[in-house]
Amino acid sequence: MFMVMFWIFRVIVALAGQMHWDLGGIEPLNQQMEIILLFVVLVCIILVVKRKLIGALIYLLAYGLYFGVDIANNIQVVLSALETVDISLYMNIFISIIGVVLPLGVLFDMLMDKSRKLHPKDKKTDWFYTNEKFDRQLDERADKNNYRTL
Repeated sequence: MFMVMFWIFRVIVALAGQMHWDLGGIEPLNQQMEIILLFVVLVCIILVVKRKLIGALIYLLAYGLYFGVDIANNIQVVLSALETVDISLYMNIFISIIGVVLPLGVLFDMLMDKSRKLHPKDKKTDWFYTNEKFDRQLDERADKNNYRTL
């Protein structure tokens, strides 16, 4: 869900950068790379929904390289000139940190929850196939054939 929300936000940022709109200092780092990443992340979203680990790895690699370099460069700028930095630089650092933390979270979710892929739950049928006690009770009741006649 957060992947999709952040992707929509990046679409708005890319569109605003192309149309020269002001979003309070938030601007794309590289317009051409931003558009390429939008399509790559769209494919990654589909792969993550299908619980493919390669989707999470590509997502981490793409956003890690794109936003990680920006974090390193901007932190050096902030540390060297602390008094002259405006709020838009802090906002871009914050967005870049989200852009790196979100793929890490997706990757950890995929790694920690492998059982969902190996043993998916289906609420429509699992109650019947996994509940042996209910099966035995139903069989015993069905074998008695105690029907009332009027």
